[in-house]
Amino acid sequence: MSKFNKKWLVPAAMSLVVLAGCSNNNGGNNASPSANDGASPSASASAEQSAADKAFAAGKYDPPIEISTILMPKKYREGETKEDNVHTRFMEEKLGIKLSKDTWFPAGSDQYKQQLQLALTSGEKLPDFLMVPTDPVLTNQLIDSGEFMPIDELFDKYANQTWKDHAAKHPELWYPFTKDGKKWNLPIMEYTDNDDTVLWLREDWMEKLNLQAPKTIADLENILDKFKNENPDGLAAKDVYPLAVSLKNNTNTWMGGLDWLFGAYGTIEEQWNKDASGNLEYGSVNPGAKQALAKMQEWMQKGYIHPDAALWDEGKSAEIWTKGNAGVLPGANWVPDWPAPDLLKNVKGAKYKAYPVPAGPDGKIGTKWQNSGVNSSFMINKNAEHPEAIILYYNYLLDNLANPAVGSEYEYGFAKGYDWDVVDGEPTSDQSKIKDFNNDFQFITGPARIPDLYMKTLVKLAEGNKPETPYEKQLFEFRKPENWYAAKVVMSQIDVRKQNYFTGAATPTMISKWNLLRQSELETFNKIIYNKLPIDAFDTFVTSWKSNGGDQITKEVNDWFKSVSQSK
Repeated sequence: MSKFNKKWLVPAAMSLVVLAGCSNNNGGNNASPSANDGASPSASASAEQSAADKAFAAGKYDPPIEISTILMPKKYREGETKEDNVHTRFMEEKLGIKLSKDTWFPAGSDQYKQQLQLALTSGEKLPDFLMVPTDPVLTNQLIDSGEFMPIDELFDKYANQTWKDHAAKHPELWYPFTKDGKKWNLPIMEYTDNDDTVLWLREDWMEKLNLQAPKTIADLENILDKFKNENPDGLAAKDVYPLAVSLKNNTNTWMGGLDWLFGAYGTIEEQWNKDASGNLEYGSVNPGAKQALAKMQEWMQKGYIHPDAALWDEGKSAEIWTKGNAGVLPGANWVPDWPAPDLLKNVKGAKYKAYPVPAGPDGKIGTKWQNSGVNSSFMINKNAEHPEAIILYYNYLLDNLANPAVGSEYEYGFAKGYDWDVVDGEPTSDQSKIKDFNNDFQFITGPARIPDLYMKTLVKLAEGNKPETPYEKQLFEFRKPENWYAAKVVMSQIDVRKQNYFTGAATPTMISKWNLLRQSELETFNKIIYNKLPIDAFDTFVTSWKSNGGDQITKEVNDWFKSVSQSK
């Protein structure tokens, strides 16, 4: 995930593109929505069903209905409020939906979590549609509370085809939300492949040293050595640490990560991968992790990695690259948006380019893949009078805003005079030209996105094709060419990714022992990297990890995986 979607509440934002799909409204399934065993259905189920079907047929509720939900802080124009703004007017006009007085307006994500926990323990009335933090323990608490209904039948009947097709293609997106054979959360879609790892190299250094793309770890080592000891900017070797990485908390992460290095030896650390038999194994105890650590130890000794890397988080790890003292930054396709502008500002003549990750000595290659196209989710209160309303709302965003049609009212943006306007006779979304520009809209679900549209469009642009649709034109204007080509690199290595298959709540043994196991892992790995422990200390760590709960956790993780992957 890019730096723009690290908070659980806000889908990764692309400031000019508030977008999502073209598809049919109804799935064609005639199943009826129902509550769970403990639910309290509406006074007249048949009447409410008829009202719901009527609303979907017309595209709006007439007369309007009221719903309650969660809405996080936004920027409002002068004269507008959280209860009355361009978005609330849009909801009533287009969809026949009003916000009730029971809607929550938390001041921020931390306050919302506290308010939610308090409501669960005190029995306070919950909103009709509850945004769920990306927290597996909390998700399970909500499911077990008995306050929400399963969404299987509602989704089957009312979700549009774009939504259904993505869920069918990525059944793993349901895993965090499946319990007792039922699905409990509506997944809100996000762009796929947006966080996959590429290597951002100083292209001006590559050119000056006449170096070719690194196809193997050995090739990359040669590049690291040249960057340090034959630096084309004339920097002394002691001032260059060619590889910018973060070793502070997680190394399987969104910037300065090492997933690609572990992948070159057949595993991805800090996540649960499938082994050859289809069972889940923790990647950090795979024998390949030992080889990756040995290579890291070697690179640290040679000065390819800064000795303070163990103190650096993801953002800090990028600073050595943007200041011109590193030549390789592992990161996502969106690095040209941030932090690359700082590099161009700090280092005159600097250039950068995305390269595929290299293969290991045995030809192995791999990267993390943590995004199945879901950013957040919603649960539906079992007492909601119109439980299908959130689906009607999100369908509309997907059908009209995610990939707007030429000539539609959303061709240039969501609201004229806000995120777009006509200036000097021409429509524009240029923030500098629009008085009181504002694109921070109060979408209940966040901006709607068709998961594969973003990367497909960037690849199209990278291949030299002209932008044709409104969405493509907005991306062409907003994203840099280096971003386009990085997306092409990502898609060229899409088959080497390894999914993290464990997305459930902490297992019983995890609750009591995982923190200690992770602490041991982090300490042992860093000591090996810094040569304070020999590489064979890895074997001791694995033995201890297994005997101190790791084997039992592995069994529990696999039991969970079988239970959700076999649920239909």
